[in-house]
Amino acid sequence: MIQLQYFARYREALGLDSEALPWTPALARLDDLRQLLLARGGAWSVLDEQNLMCARNQELCSLDTPLEDGDEVAFFPTV
Repeated sequence: MIQLQYFARYREALGLDSEALPWTPALARLDDLRQLLLARGGAWSVLDEQNLMCARNQELCSLDTPLEDGDEVAFFPTV
């Protein structure tokens, strides 16, 4: 399972602050997860910003960061 958290403007746009998604090998990197979320369409396009910030297990990271089952991922806009 991947635990997701959305902060600030993203939380407001998506109407939720967190969710859990099953981890699969297709979610090898953080950007794979982001692409899965973007495919939902509509308000999810907010995660397509160039200045998107993210964290894996409470450490800032890039979209190239590998993901593993049990990770916690947070998305938040730059300040």
